[in-house]
Amino acid sequence: MTARTSLTSTQRTALLTHPAGWLALFFGAGLAPVAQGTVGSALAIVPWWFMRDIGAPAWGLVLIVGFAIGLWACGESGRRIGVSDHRALVWDEVIGQWIALLPALAAPWWAVLAGFALFRFFDVLKPWPIRWLDARVKGGIGVMLDDVVAGAFAAIVLAAILYFLH
Repeated sequence: MTARTSLTSTQRTALLTHPAGWLALFFGAGLAPVAQGTVGSALAIVPWWFMRDIGAPAWGLVLIVGFAIGLWACGESGRRIGVSDHRALVWDEVIGQWIALLPALAAPWWAVLAGFALFRFFDVLKPWPIRWLDARVKGGIGVMLDDVVAGAFAAIVLAAILYFLH
């Protein structure tokens, strides 16, 4: 089974009956019928919005803890369903999106939309080294790492845009 197929009822049950599954699915966002990564990224903006004023040190802690949670949740969920990087597992998009939005913390509202679009661009197209990481690194770290790098690329581009526009 590849990451492109839908969840079977057995896989869905395996995810929904374990805390790792709920986290990896970002509380159900990964169960969207289409564009699970986009849905997960869009919904990630909601908690980001409420946490945006916590300060840079706290954001660093949030991202480290969120990454560690993702290693466990996505790794365990992948083992439970027999697919290491199923498209329904969207916690990696949440962390990648939050990284992409770091330059938007003190920026105009349109920077949030730009950060979302840039993250989806890098996550979908997977330029080097994102595609290389996605193909070669497996398990929870593999699920998380390509989205962290896509988020970093998006954050760098967004920061450059904001710098040149101000």
